[in-house]
Amino acid sequence: MAYIGTKPTIGNFQICDPISVVNGQAAYTMQVGSVNVIPQSSSHMIVSLNGTIQKPGGTNPSFTVSGSTITFASNLATGDVIDFIQILGDVLDLGVPSDATVTTAKLASTSVTAAKLNNDIISGTTELASEPADTDEFLVSDAGTLKRIDYSLIKGGGITMADTFNLTSSASGSLTPISSNLARSARTGQGGINPGMTESSGIFTFPSTGVYYVTFTTSFQLNGDSRYIFITMQATTDNSNYSAVAETPTFIQQTSSNITYAMATCSSLIDVTDTSNVKVRFNVGPVNSSVTTRGGAQSETFMTFIRLGDT
Repeated sequence: MAYIGTKPTIGNFQICDPISVVNGQAAYTMQVGSVNVIPQSSSHMIVSLNGTIQKPGGTNPSFTVSGSTITFASNLATGDVIDFIQILGDVLDLGVPSDATVTTAKLASTSVTAAKLNNDIISGTTELASEPADTDEFLVSDAGTLKRIDYSLIKGGGITMADTFNLTSSASGSLTPISSNLARSARTGQGGINPGMTESSGIFTFPSTGVYYVTFTTSFQLNGDSRYIFITMQATTDNSNYSAVAETPTFIQQTSSNITYAMATCSSLIDVTDTSNVKVRFNVGPVNSSVTTRGGAQSETFMTFIRLGDT
């Protein structure tokens, strides 16, 4: 590259601190600012002794270097003067670049490694081994503009809770509501997803807000006839007043003068906006009080709760 005027010099040029000659001594420690310095080699030095520039290398050099020690070819004597020692450094070494002088083009490919990146840089070198927190952030391109967005705003709802309760023993007549002998299903092979429903005296409380798919399935038996049996799912939004959100009728018409069975099911989507106030309960209302609502280990009568997504 051509220059107007003197061409700029490059290199890490340093003048060593003055060295006092010791009679009968050839080796001396080189320092700059009282800190030991190590030249690249003797060829990267200009040494003046008694007004004469010393030969740095080749055959019969005037001095050698090892680390920060310079050793002259012979012991120096009283009256000898080390005029100066100039260390040229690596003549291709630019030293410390000035601020804002290193451009992207000057960086070699793959020259910036993870070890040189701060932990707030997105590099992908650290694994996140669990679901992100709601406040964890992702980068998205919004019409070409790079923006960050919280995980809570983009995460999929998915099925985050699924739970089933069943009637553990049979009961006869009207059950308004079914208020006892209810327990989470636990037969071999049954399962759930983060089961979280709680029940007290037949009132079911949801573990979190969201839209839930709730089903109520019943099984009945009777040695006789029952013109109708209504099953009802009721919900409250104020933890006090309940109303029907799903209802299904069935009936039993005796067959062969023996115990006859029937079943019914109903379902509804429940919007749980407040877990303290939105709750559900389940009723059975037969016209014949001898109707038995079946319960037991086979989960003859059961309630299923599945959270579908956010409210």
